[in-house]
Amino acid sequence: MNMTFFDQFSSPSFLGIPLILISMTFPALLLPSLDNRWITNRLSTLQLWLVNLITKQLMTPLDKKGHKWALILTSLMIFLLLINLLGLLPYTFTPTTQLSMNLALAIPLWLATLLTGLRNQPSASLAHLLPEGTPTPLIPALILIETTSLLIRPLAPGVRLTANLTAGHLLIQLISTATTAL
Repeated sequence: MNMTFFDQFSSPSFLGIPLILISMTFPALLLPSLDNRWITNRLSTLQLWLVNLITKQLMTPLDKKGHKWALILTSLMIFLLLINLLGLLPYTFTPTTQLSMNLALAIPLWLATLLTGLRNQPSASLAHLLPEGTPTPLIPALILIETTSLLIRPLAPGVRLTANLTAGHLLIQLISTATTAL
């Protein structure tokens, strides 16, 4: 079987069934079952403690108006933690190495923060498009440049994260291949 270095990023399958489906159902086993008690066992206690710790760390620096983001940010942190731990299982790949996954997370969150800023502080948000003290002939060009910069903002971290993860996985693949060859 002749494989390339990039074959490690394709979803492995067994008997035509993608193994990512099996591994994605694995975290569902960690979810607490329905019961009359609030905290049923040690695993539920550990999960509740982790969620409270993440929420406290995220929301401590924010004022009370920012606390409405607690649920989505905590859910995002736990989702990213589980999805990256999923990549440690054998015969699976980390979904965050795919550009589509990173952009699917980056663009809606960027758009939500942009629209929230425009709704709550429109003049301050629009003031970022034109720095103070700009000469009059440069105003149209600078507004176009700043708008382009604003629109590219979610793309750059998504591409950088994907490239860094891919480079790390390729480096591990190269080292392991060289080790087995020696």
